[in-house]
Amino acid sequence: MIHPYTELRYIDKQVGFGVFATKFIPKGTIIWVLDELDQILDPSYVAALDEHRRSLVTKYSYRNQDGNYILCWDLGRFVNHSFDANCIGTAYELEIAVRDIYPGEQLTDDYGSLNLDEPFDCIPEEGTKRTRVNPDDLLYYYKEWDKKVLQAFKYFNQVEQPLEHLIRPEYKGKVKMAAEQGILIDSIKSIYYDRSSNE
Repeated sequence: MIHPYTELRYIDKQVGFGVFATKFIPKGTIIWVLDELDQILDPSYVAALDEHRRSLVTKYSYRNQDGNYILCWDLGRFVNHSFDANCIGTAYELEIAVRDIYPGEQLTDDYGSLNLDEPFDCIPEEGTKRTRVNPDDLLYYYKEWDKKVLQAFKYFNQVEQPLEHLIRPEYKGKVKMAAEQGILIDSIKSIYYDRSSNE
């Protein structure tokens, strides 16, 4: 589920739609969390779909460490990519704001963390040499993402958390440890889908 202070807006023909903040969302806020309404689809099920539905599923979903496709039921599937994302995922099936997000600002995440099936070239961005998202980006950028996430968790208990009740029970203690002790037990690298061992 996406944070309630968000809305879908049309950007342009090239990008399409995006998710924007309707109110101030401070650093350390949970932006999205996997909930029971999100669909978890087995790869064999997706492969058996007709071409049109299969292309939509692969466009709007990401893959978890088991290779399953996760299709968000709400606006979460419209969050766009940025190499300088203001939201970053974790090993705890949630994304957190890694800097303050202001009203009217677009929410973004780095698609390199989503175990995409195919690489794709991106719209050029200032401040980065990266121009392409690759399926194995998690193996190269996890330390950078973990560092940003841990810095954001310092503010976790100081800000409003409307999605906190959706954190799965098995992750609550680890989230608390990150927030209160500054210890990230699990790296985002742990959600990497290793295709070589799942073929």
